[in-house]
Amino acid sequence: MSMTDPIADMLTRLRNANRALHDRVDIPASRIKVQIARILKEEGFIRNYRLIEGGKQGVLRLYLKYGPDNMRVITDIQRVSRPGLRVYTGVGKLPRIRSGLGVAIVSTSKGLMTDRTAREGKVGGEVLCAVW
Repeated sequence: MSMTDPIADMLTRLRNANRALHDRVDIPASRIKVQIARILKEEGFIRNYRLIEGGKQGVLRLYLKYGPDNMRVITDIQRVSRPGLRVYTGVGKLPRIRSGLGVAIVSTSKGLMTDRTAREGKVGGEVLCAVW
């Protein structure tokens, strides 16, 4: 059976593993999921990620990050644009997540980037998810 929203599945697996204080989580890989993982690592929400080749599509392994006393770095992660309701915004209307403490991941014509990078590059696009 095919999956309707693989990005939402990735975010749900990440959210569940984070709440259960797991060290890592495995997700079926795709190019867009690898780009989302790259952004999460650059923004400091995860320790690292690794693409494991093999099988039909490979596995994306995310290594979760916690602060002192197992304090979660990712408070929440939510899907914004979904297959039933796509959310496109121009550069002037890009969301600021938690007054700049969080990050919105935006799919633009120049690739996946954070809301801050999209504002600097003066491009809008589809707001995929929000992380804080």
